[in-house]
Amino acid sequence: MVEKRHLRWGEEVTHERDVGRIAADHALVGGHKGPVLDIAWCPHNDNVIASGSEDCVVKVWQIPDGGLSRTLTDPVVDLVYHQRRVGLVLWHPSALNVLLTAGSDNLIVIWNVGTGEVLVRMECHPDTIYSACWNWDGSQLVTTCKDKKIRILNPRSGEILNEAIAHEGSKATRAIFLRHGLIFTTGFNRSSERQYSLRAPDALGDPIVMVDLDTSNGVMFPLYDPDTNLIYLCGKGDSVIRYFEVTPEQPFVHYINQFQTPDSQRAVGMMPKRGCDVSTCEVARFYRLNNSGLCQVISMTVPRKSELFQEDLYPDTLSDEASISAEDWISGSDADPQLVSLKGGYVSQAQSTTLTVTKKSNVLDKMPPRGPKSGGPPTSSSPPAGATTTTSNGSPAANGTSSPASQATSQQQAAPIVVNGASEKELTELRTKFEDEFRKLKAIIVKHENRIRSLEATVKAMADRGTTETDGTLLNTSTPSPTITAAGNQSATPQDDHHGGDGSSHYTNSNLAPDEV
Repeated sequence: MVEKRHLRWGEEVTHERDVGRIAADHALVGGHKGPVLDIAWCPHNDNVIASGSEDCVVKVWQIPDGGLSRTLTDPVVDLVYHQRRVGLVLWHPSALNVLLTAGSDNLIVIWNVGTGEVLVRMECHPDTIYSACWNWDGSQLVTTCKDKKIRILNPRSGEILNEAIAHEGSKATRAIFLRHGLIFTTGFNRSSERQYSLRAPDALGDPIVMVDLDTSNGVMFPLYDPDTNLIYLCGKGDSVIRYFEVTPEQPFVHYINQFQTPDSQRAVGMMPKRGCDVSTCEVARFYRLNNSGLCQVISMTVPRKSELFQEDLYPDTLSDEASISAEDWISGSDADPQLVSLKGGYVSQAQSTTLTVTKKSNVLDKMPPRGPKSGGPPTSSSPPAGATTTTSNGSPAANGTSSPASQATSQQQAAPIVVNGASEKELTELRTKFEDEFRKLKAIIVKHENRIRSLEATVKAMADRGTTETDGTLLNTSTPSPTITAAGNQSATPQDDHHGGDGSSHYTNSNLAPDEV
């Protein structure tokens, strides 16, 4: 059973039933100077989100409880290291404040967000990095690259533990670690047919399973539920979400069913299991961004007659508490993620915390202020002892004394500032009001810019399909695509061919990918 609800993308809602178009001056997270390519919510703090952008900067944001009341432009910390755009951000599954970033400079950087410092720098990829994924305890890392290879890395040293050709096709590939150590990949063969495979880490070049799926050209993103061993395949530009179960028996990857809608998708994000409704046997919830601009909420449920808690559907799942610190992890310690029971619904045991960043001191912090001895300007503007100054009436005054004229001047400076009858407090309030108006105007401008880009892309796509203009009317000379009607939870074979996208996506890790975070 699949429940469908629609939200406008970017909407701040108190409940998913609050739907509709958002206001033009709606509060946003908008501190990047370029388009945002990837975002990732912190698994250990529901108020913290990391974002990577074309401006080469990774920003970490603190979202206040209750949502945004004004546009957020000041991040908690800026992580500046990459020389080219950052297309991948990924949090460590069990270590607090450990963040992985990968950019078009072919570098993988692991950060300690709590101190803003680089822990590890990996330069072992010769080309663009498509995806990265931690294993269950965060002791290993699997990556895919434009050179068609899949690599297993030691994340503390950057050493390549194993590597092999993943898929023969030249389009983007993805790889994820499953809970029990196997690796699931998606990609293309030489004929540009989509494939998925299951591999063992010690035999990457010899897949356990390799299945051709269809001939669509949209890159597939695997979303994994470690509690039920279900894998959801979401293709960019597809109108379906297929789901499979991984088992120890042949054929190891079992096709179950698919969810289908008439609208194609741009990106899909998956809610953590602790956000699902156990009273309705909800096992997964997706936020699906359609090409129409709607954010569709898809709820996957398993119908059960009993109203009791279903132990088989809800084993202990990932908690929002970290197992170890960043310092312990970089020193060589590994730990499985903390688990929590969903019986009775999830209730967070952690206090609402604020991410604090403590920058480590460096040699520049210990330099004394520049003074006369160091060749710089004096640190005090007072005249030397014994020197004389001239008052406003031209008479000299000895240092350390003040004339009546200077006393009057100091009294005038201490008086409250009044401009055109307005006090300093009123001026401050007026300035705050103008700043709010400027923020609203900026939000409106950003929205119109996005609309213009969308219209330009639509016109370009129409031109590519061979549209012509005759007597003021646009006529499409290309063959119309068949319309896919909503089929609910129809059963179909995984070899069915569906609409695909352009196959080019910078939004890694299957996260939702807005223009503004």
